[in-house]
Order: sequence, then C-alpha cells, then structure tokens
Amino acid sequence: MTDPADEARRFLAEHPDIRQIEAFFTDVSGIARGKVLRREELEAAFSEGRPLPGSIFGLDITGRDVEEAGLLWADGDADRVLRPVPGTLTRAPWRETPSALMLMTAVERDGRPMHADPRQALARVVGRFAEMKLTPVAAIELEFYLVDRAAAQAGRLVPPAGQTGWLQRHLQACHIDDLADFAPLFDDIYAAAETMGLPARTLIAEYAPGQFEVVLRHRADAMRAADDAILLKRLVKGMAERHGLAATFMAKPHAEHSGSGLHVHVSLADAGGANIFAGEHEIAPGPLLHALGGLMATMRESMGILAPNANSWRRFRPGSYAPVGPGWGIDNRTAPLRVTRGRTETRHFEHRVAGADANPYLALAVVLAGMHWGMVNEIDPGLPVTGNGYETIRPDFPAGWTAAIEEAARSAFLADYLGADFLNVFVAVKRAEADRFNALVPDIDLAWYLRTA
Repeated sequence: MTDPADEARRFLAEHPDIRQIEAFFTDVSGIARGKVLRREELEAAFSEGRPLPGSIFGLDITGRDVEEAGLLWADGDADRVLRPVPGTLTRAPWRETPSALMLMTAVERDGRPMHADPRQALARVVGRFAEMKLTPVAAIELEFYLVDRAAAQAGRLVPPAGQTGWLQRHLQACHIDDLADFAPLFDDIYAAAETMGLPARTLIAEYAPGQFEVVLRHRADAMRAADDAILLKRLVKGMAERHGLAATFMAKPHAEHSGSGLHVHVSLADAGGANIFAGEHEIAPGPLLHALGGLMATMRESMGILAPNANSWRRFRPGSYAPVGPGWGIDNRTAPLRVTRGRTETRHFEHRVAGADANPYLALAVVLAGMHWGMVNEIDPGLPVTGNGYETIRPDFPAGWTAAIEEAARSAFLADYLGADFLNVFVAVKRAEADRFNALVPDIDLAWYLRTA
C-alpha cells in the first residue's frame, strides 16, 4: 500500500531549499484559508492531515462568523481535518522566501467528506457521471484586471502602467501592444505555471483597459480542472504583487467597462475516451442537446452560486458580453451557452454565465449538475439563438443578489446534487453577507439623497 507521505518526501528531496508550505482549502466564497507549515511538518500533514476549526468553513467574505451555518457553537467549534489533495504540492515561485503550496480538502474525524467543503461538493457531482461511465472533460477560463497597486490601496482603481510607461485607457480588445506592455509579468506567470504543472495556454488582452485572460487547457479530470483554476488565481495575484501591481477577479470592478467572467468549457468522454458530443456537422438530438436543456432549465436557481456576491450582479447588462437569461447558440457569444465550431470530434460548449468571483469548484459543480440532470431527464433546449441574443433571449434571472440566494435556498436540484447540508451552509453564509451589506450606507446614498430627501 502506498504511503501518502511519499509525495511529501519526494518533494522535499527535490527541493531542499523549501522552508515553508501554504496549505489551504477554498471556502464557499472562494477565499483561500488554511495554515503555513514549516518544512518539518509536511510529512505529518500527508500522513495525519492537519486540524482546523469547523467554524472556518462558515465565515462570510469579510471573515466574520456566521452562526446560522451551524459550524460555530452548535458543535463547540470542533475541529475538522484538512488532507492534501494529491498532486497539488508545488513551488510558489512568486514568494521571496523559498515556499511551496498545496491544496487541501476537508474530512470529518471518521474520514467522511466534510459537508461544507466546496471541493467535496464538486466530487459529489462528478461521482454521478462515474455511475454513467462518463468522464467530464473541462477547462476553466478566467478573466481579470490588473490595476495600479498604490491607487487600489487608496481605494481607487487606475489602469497600471506597463514597462513602456503607457497607461491603458481605451477599449482595445486583443491589442498585442497591451500584452507587450506587461511582458515581464506574463513571462513570469507562464514560467511559474510550468513549474507548478498548470496547463496555461493562450493569453488575451480583453475588452477593457488592464483586463486580460489566461486560458487553461482542458483536462479529462474535472476535479483537477477546478484545482487548476484555484492555483492560477493564486499565481496571478501573487506574481502581480511581485511586479508592483494588483490583480483582481472581481466580477465588475469598473462601472464603465466590461465585467470579468469565469467561462467553463466542457464535453463528456465515454469509457473509451471518445467525445459523446461529437457527431455530424448538424447537432442531432442526444446528449449534447439534453445537457444544454438541463443547464437552461436549472440556470435560474443556480445563479446564487454563479453570481455569489453583490458586485456579481452589476455584470449582467445587455451588450456587455454577459448573459441576461437562458439560451444557447452555435458560436454565438450573446448566448450564455455557446456550442463551439471546429472539428466535430472536439465539439464542446462554453458556459458563459459565472463571474470571475465565483468559486471555481462550485461553478463547475452546478454546470456539471445541470448537464447531468438534463441528460437523465432528456430535456429539450429548443432552437438555438441566432443573431443578437440580447434582443431575443427573454431575461429570466432572479431580480438580484438577495433574490438569487432565496431561489438557491428553495432549490431541490441544488440540494440533491451539491448536498442539502452543503447548501444550508452556503445559503446561511450568503444571507448573512447580504444582510450586512444591505445595512451599510454607501457614499452614493449621501450624494443622491442627503439634500434631496
């Protein structure tokens, strides 16, 4: 029987300079939480895991306890156990102190999956496809903004100056010079991605000053595809800081510019590795259409997961490359579900709904869950959108953040696929966040109403 600590021993032997290891999991809001271990603690972390108070899994996005999540006083804030995710132990190349990092997942003391761990929720959904002898093949694309760090620390968002000194001020999608301006940063990101085993591929300057996208290559392992996205976010933020910049994955940091999305590319492979979405040039009734139908039918109740923050909802505006309601199309970016063109054997679709602020584990989980539900129930998605989907797709999202949380709370679909206990924690955390957010009085209230009311 393989000793789980073998991975730790091999890594330490290959990297004798490593002094510390970031061991972290990703909470329901997508925040990295965990511990920094010393070198001599690594083997024990693989053999025995590391304890962490259960309340950590029920914090809101500001780090405050949410008692309603049931993980604080109800069980005496008992420990759970974090265990390393095999294959994710790697160097953290942006750290000045020689450092490593590794993803962790949570279990109960008896070894059962910890119900509030988003990675375990994704594993639950992936297991439903294993029962069908199908393997999700997935990749996650992440858009983000680079901003001037000093201005951001002062509460202002200013596009950063690159190595040429020019400030990016205009909408220059795919502008090569914008990429060249930040070549030293992106050279380091790609070199670090290679060191970390991340399949980072195409770099794109997006449709706003300072907005970029790094494309991750697909994997025939949905768990690892989500792990890749978690690690890429950590890498981009860390390397930006090293270069004196800041990177943000906020869904809508600029009112006047496009938001940042988390796009999921997915297909399904059978037991022999063949793509079951492949076929003739015309898309015939079958698994692909049923998967799309399931995603359309469950999109409304999934929006609390895909758009989990108040800021997430500022992204959904017609003509902004963000969706307004359920629909599908062939190579049509005005539809939230875009079936790609190309060789039929590579056919897959792009799910374009989630913001870059969504938890990658949960975003991928609800995409796969909607696909599975649609295939099992043979849901017809109707005709594809043609032309401008913003004019033809009926807006059918919840009325906003609070409404989306309550739709998720009532969803039998989410409770079934993600687990009722997980959903209860997620909803409790987001309800608490919404209550605290809505109780604040922002500056715009004073600007609009102080004298007029």
